[in-house]
Amino acid sequence: MPKRTVATADVAGKRILLRVDFNVPLDGGAISDDTRIRASLPTIRLLRERGARVVLVSHLGRPKGKRDGFLSLSPIAERLSTLLDGTPVGFVDQVVGVDAEAATAALVEGDLLLLENVRFEPGEERNDPDLARALARLGDVFVNDAFGAAHRAHASTVGVTAFLPAYAGLLLDAEVASLGGLLDAPERPFVAILGGAKVSDKLAVIGNLLQKVDAILVGGGMANTFLLAQGREIGGSLAERDLVPEATRLLADAQRSGVELLLPSDLVIAPSLDDEGRSVPAAAIPAGEAAYDIGPETVGRFAEAIAGAKTVFWNGPMGVFERSGFANGTLGVAEAVAACPGFTVVGGGDSVAALEQAGLADRVSHVSTGGGASLEFVEGKTLPGIAALLDADEGT
Repeated sequence: MPKRTVATADVAGKRILLRVDFNVPLDGGAISDDTRIRASLPTIRLLRERGARVVLVSHLGRPKGKRDGFLSLSPIAERLSTLLDGTPVGFVDQVVGVDAEAATAALVEGDLLLLENVRFEPGEERNDPDLARALARLGDVFVNDAFGAAHRAHASTVGVTAFLPAYAGLLLDAEVASLGGLLDAPERPFVAILGGAKVSDKLAVIGNLLQKVDAILVGGGMANTFLLAQGREIGGSLAERDLVPEATRLLADAQRSGVELLLPSDLVIAPSLDDEGRSVPAAAIPAGEAAYDIGPETVGRFAEAIAGAKTVFWNGPMGVFERSGFANGTLGVAEAVAACPGFTVVGGGDSVAALEQAGLADRVSHVSTGGGASLEFVEGKTLPGIAALLDADEGT
């Protein structure tokens, strides 16, 4: 865990280059979920209260190093101002260069300035040292609060730490503490809930968790690959058939480790997403139909396992929860996690969206802003953005 955090940094009167994660979902150009913006507010408020001049850096989407008007951060500046009770948030239509340098030089204590989408710069994802150096000219101190981008070795997350004193933001520090607690000394029973479309996204996570948890509950499309490994017929359900041998191996590993790996006992199926679903036993999916959610019996089994847990980690929906007819499984799990009296961590955009949709986010111990980053952390990987801050610690 980084020892140097923004809480102990001398920031008064200094330009703080603050890397945040404003990679929010857009619907027709409008922000449809501002969770990640709200998560950055404690660090922003702390810096302003201490007299810093704050220069905000973020990415949005995947413009691949080219300007894209649909991925401009301009609307983010407006939403951030609203969330800060009308505090002005300046915006410069540039990431680095003459205009950006002039705008940062003109800041006074407490001012906020948002730079344009850093991924408009082709050197960002290459961790180009020239871009990192140019970014460093815009600040006196670097603070990384973008846990959702900490698994990327980019110029604005890693490269810039070579040129400025570097600190962890409040959000990044809280993410590392909460997720680290899952791996270091979790209170037992420890239950992990994994969903989503692909088992390939979570093979390594399952392998690592098998050494740490008491039970893994598997839903979503990824459960179908495990059902195939058990010899079940899954009709036209989504599955990664080439990974059946891996699923078979994980089932055997779970049994050897004494870890209960729970799969759906019933599923909500339909000919298509546009048709009404019906619940059937997991072994009875006819040809021409596909599973789009876990069934009510499975929700009950999963909820019972969650209720008895003292530590819970959830990543990934149980079905196509964006469709109301196939949302009950995900919402049922969300309610069970919210009701659990133990330490509960939810990571991943869809899981967090389900919590928000159900109005349950404030009943979870920690809601992680990093989908891919939280998975890689739980997988046991060293995240480049965090490693760079550790290196900065050692350099002092």
